[in-house]
Parts: sequence; C-alpha cells; structure tokens
Amino acid sequence: MSMKPMSFTTLQGGASHRHLMKPAKLNLVSLMDIFTILVFFLLLNSGSNEILKVNDVTLPDSTAQEQPKETITVLITDEHILVDGRPVADMVDVVNGNGLIDGLTEELTFLASKREELTEEEKALGRSATILGDQAIPYEILKRVMLTCAKSNYRDISLAVSRISSGSSGA
Repeated sequence: MSMKPMSFTTLQGGASHRHLMKPAKLNLVSLMDIFTILVFFLLLNSGSNEILKVNDVTLPDSTAQEQPKETITVLITDEHILVDGRPVADMVDVVNGNGLIDGLTEELTFLASKREELTEEEKALGRSATILGDQAIPYEILKRVMLTCAKSNYRDISLAVSRISSGSSGA
C-alpha cells in the first residue's frame, strides 16, 4: 500500500495575512459601564462630613473655621449615647450612674482593638473622637463622656458645633 504525499497550497499575494491587518475594534459600551459605576461609587463614598449632620440634636453655635476631621463620632441624644450610629448606653443609666460610662468604654476599647497601630500623632495626643451633643445637655454628662473617652485613650477630643459667620453680633 503506497501513500501519496500530501501537498499544501499557499495563497498567492499574502492573502493569509490579510485578516491580521484589520484594525482592532474597541467596545465602548463596556468601558462606559465601568466608568458609570466608578462615578457612582465615588459620589456615594466622597462625603466624609455627612455623619455630622444630625437632625435631632441642636449643636451649639461657633465661629470656628476649621473643618472637622473624619474620626469616631460619639453622639449624645436625650435617650442614648451612640458611637458611630450604634447605641452603647441609655441616658437613664448614665444619669443615674457616676464615673465612667461602661458601654462607651467597651465600644471604644473594641474599636481601638480593631486598629492597634498608632501614628506618631496618636501616640502623643491619643486617638481622635468627635463628640456631638445637644446644647442643652448638662455639663456633668458631657464631662463624664469626655472622661470616658480620655480613659479609653481617645484624648484628642473635638466638640461638634454649628458654624455661624464671624461677622454676626450677638445683640
């Protein structure tokens, strides 16, 4: 049994390479979808000071010019003390107690344990916290909240205020 040798034919004039010379097409629909999602993501996550906008608390007025930093937020309302929106203590227990506020201490210690490394500034000043409280909150309650924060190594405390123009007079 004899076999015939196979022969291959080549195309004349480089026709086999013609399909390689076609320009590449770019699918812009997928690219636009990605950028649209990216824009929405950035818009939703860009507001760092929105947590300081609270409707049920009337902040004291001030002519402070410094913008607030993004820190842990301690909110004091008529009913609860909240840390970053989570209730940690009831005001009834806080008013009837004295000394440190246990629920606040536990929450601040837990948050500190989640991020143990401290910057040089945090080592010197302590961790940062912003306290939001109604202007009618008794000083004793505010003092106990600040003391609890300080004992939990949150010593860089800022008090949130409503900014008013410095040109207004209090007549």
